[in-house]
Amino acid sequence: MQNFINKAEQAGELVRIKTKVNPELEISEIADRMSKSEGGGKALLFENNGTDFPVLINALGSEKRMQIALGVNDFNEIGEELEAMFKSMASPKKGFFEKLKMLPELATLSSYMPKTVSGKGKSQEIIYTKSDLSILPILKTWSRDGGKFITFPQVITKDPLTGIRNVGMYRMQVFGKDITGMHWHKHKVGARHFSEYKKLGKKMPIAVALGGHPTLTYAATAPLPDNIDEYMLAGFLRKEKVKLVKAITQDLDVPAEADIIIEGYVDPQEDFIWEGPFGDHTGFFSLPDWYPKFHVTCITHKKNAVYPATVVGIPPMEDAYIARATERIFLSPIKLAMLPEIADMNIPDAGVAHNLTLVSIKKTFSGQAQKVMSSLWGAGQMMFNKMLTVFDENVKISDYKQAAKIFSEKVNPETDVIFMKGPLDVLDHSSSKFAYGSKAGFDATTKYDEEKSDTKTIKVNTKTIEIDIISVKNKYPEIKEINDELLKEDISFLFISIEKNKKQHIKFLAENLIKEKEINKVKFLIFVDYPVNVFDIEQTTWIFANNIEPMRDFYIFSSEDDENKISHLVIDGTRKRSDIDNFKRDWPDIVTSDEETIILVDKKWTEYGIGDFISSPSEKYKHLIMSKTAVVE
Repeated sequence: MQNFINKAEQAGELVRIKTKVNPELEISEIADRMSKSEGGGKALLFENNGTDFPVLINALGSEKRMQIALGVNDFNEIGEELEAMFKSMASPKKGFFEKLKMLPELATLSSYMPKTVSGKGKSQEIIYTKSDLSILPILKTWSRDGGKFITFPQVITKDPLTGIRNVGMYRMQVFGKDITGMHWHKHKVGARHFSEYKKLGKKMPIAVALGGHPTLTYAATAPLPDNIDEYMLAGFLRKEKVKLVKAITQDLDVPAEADIIIEGYVDPQEDFIWEGPFGDHTGFFSLPDWYPKFHVTCITHKKNAVYPATVVGIPPMEDAYIARATERIFLSPIKLAMLPEIADMNIPDAGVAHNLTLVSIKKTFSGQAQKVMSSLWGAGQMMFNKMLTVFDENVKISDYKQAAKIFSEKVNPETDVIFMKGPLDVLDHSSSKFAYGSKAGFDATTKYDEEKSDTKTIKVNTKTIEIDIISVKNKYPEIKEINDELLKEDISFLFISIEKNKKQHIKFLAENLIKEKEINKVKFLIFVDYPVNVFDIEQTTWIFANNIEPMRDFYIFSSEDDENKISHLVIDGTRKRSDIDNFKRDWPDIVTSDEETIILVDKKWTEYGIGDFISSPSEKYKHLIMSKTAVVE
């Protein structure tokens, strides 16, 4: 960690803040401003926070810092190295001497395996057997959070039957000096280990590592296959095996060079604890629920330890840069193991990891886009993806305007939208049922004859469309704003904000709108609640992608009765309500800072010494707040 801090500082990527700051709300508000500045801003080291531990935040929140952390100049280097290694090891070996040539590669591979060493590690230089979490600068990130949370932990568990280790990242709400929650979702490996301990009637040992080499933290977030050791990935990334030592009070191995270790256990026979709410990476609050109770038995740390933290909320934030690295690193393994036709993959920030994914493929046969969708939806954490679009390999999917133009040209809503049901992320608040719902795939590839519709459609040059917006708003007063700017770039999208006030309002309104002159030439209409700013496409995309369940909220209108031979897809990205939509689940509010904290940081900004004033991102979103609590009433 200290080595990383030094390198980041030398590269001009880190700022030390010596002014006293409060871990409760103040640090996270500063970090939110910094992380949303151009390129992710700087890493921040808060050296004066009322504890003995400096707080490092936004450490991985830029492409440059992620590259420093992983020791590369380009994330693709890692994927290319993985690809070369796999191909070399998998290729047929004809003779004895060719097989001998493999020995150095096998030796290199074995050098990445974590190794348990005797004695105590640096992470155990200071030992507290009387546990008191108050010695740590644990953050409260948002005023409507349920409390303080450990946000950047490496949670170490092992399968009681096989002994295989897992390292995951699960937030931990603090409930006392030696009690936290353990927020693992039911799809996670930690939750599966917990189930096995519960069957055996045994307490589950857990160790939580904080800090150390940043590859340790990154590995805890990585979408590895089950039973692949995260610390082996960390060893591969840092080109040096991770050294482990025995924990003091639990039967687990812990990183010898971590900054802080929190040891403890979960008792499966014990009642769960009511955990949350928490301002989450979706930009909405994850609402309270019952989770296991973690009992702390020991805290150890190295001398001069640093406490790492992250803050999540409305994107983009630090986690967006972690996701970009993952996107690049794991593209090659996906191509090798599953889908050799994939050319590229992109996960937009506004999609908060699981809502939107774009892929491009080398298409060679009919139905290939659908094959890719099915494969990806069955692959690890991609099972949570809600909207997946497949393009031809010549499309630069990182250029969102180019991708949108191709999308609006190639996708026929009648024939090229594919629905299926499956698991959704636990944090998805829009599905009618918890963690289960529908997904939509869009085939934006060039179609073979077998894939083309029998109904001939015409291509509309949207640049010539002239919508009389004033007239439309007068005719439909519930419509507050219409953004038709993308039409001028030959992108067939309208973004519409509306005050929804009756059952099936969007469906019935859409049926009328697509009959209106000029609007009937537009393929895709996306509705959001007023006052979402439909002229801010990033904001609108983030909102509607969070608020939809495709099979419920997509309306496809046939081209049969349309003189322009254009079919239409209408997307209802509004909040789903109990009174209008018969929606039975609680709906979370968006994540923002409170006014008092914003004013405090405004006043102290020059004291922090971190450059030109940055206004609070919450000012941009406060008009969208619907509740004083985390739940919209």
